Amino acid sequence: MITFFKRAHRIYSVGLILLLSALFYPLFYWASRKPARYGVLNRLRKINGLLWTSLIGVFFKFKFAAPLDDHQTYIYCANHASTLDIIVFCCLAKGRFHFMGKDELLKNPVLKLFFKTIDIPVNRDSKMSSFRAFKRASENLENGMGLIIFPEGKISDEYPPKLQDFKNGPFRLAIEKQIPIIPVSIQDVWKRMWDDGAAYGTSPGLCHIYVHEPVLTTDLTIDDTDRLKDRIFDLINSKL
Repeated sequence: MITFFKRAHRIYSVGLILLLSALFYPLFYWASRKPARYGVLNRLRKINGLLWTSLIGVFFKFKFAAPLDDHQTYIYCANHASTLDIIVFCCLAKGRFHFMGKDELLKNPVLKLFFKTIDIPVNRDSKMSSFRAFKRASENLENGMGLIIFPEGKISDEYPPKLQDFKNGPFRLAIEKQIPIIPVSIQDVWKRMWDDGAAYGTSPGLCHIYVHEPVLTTDLTIDDTDRLKDRIFDLINSKL
């Protein structure tokens, strides 16, 4: 049963993100018009996200297994249980990066601008949609644009959430393009806001994120896709 505090905190959080999104919208719109401005757009997303989470009392603590190269293109793979996961990666990733997410986000009043421009929507029930999405992601990676993807494909219906089976797409792509994968364990963000917070409310607090050492794909072939997928799954799950 949702406590009064958690319900009130959720209403405050949703109202604040809508207000800040409206204030930032002109800047978001301007930066989203040209791919050359995507680095600026991502910095604006980070500023907006940090401002919002700070005002609702949510803070992130990152622990890195190894330093990351700011000049290297990565594919980031993580578990997914909260709307806050997007802000986690706006803080973690550098420069020009983009998300791949479900096409339902095109209906989201806050996120639809991004999924019509910088980010990639995908209908995971459609092979054609998946093909087009990964083709576009492949082209972006070739142009030095990092990819952030949640390989479970959806948020778990279980509470607390459990890591679900991964889709093959990002791992096949990483091998084809010889791009390192960074596994990320988002450990307890769901405690602050599970999915959209409607079922269990939201609350302030410190969130812990473990960033694993990059996994290289230079010596792998397409036949190693399942092995790579299982390795990333085990790494992420080991810190949850």
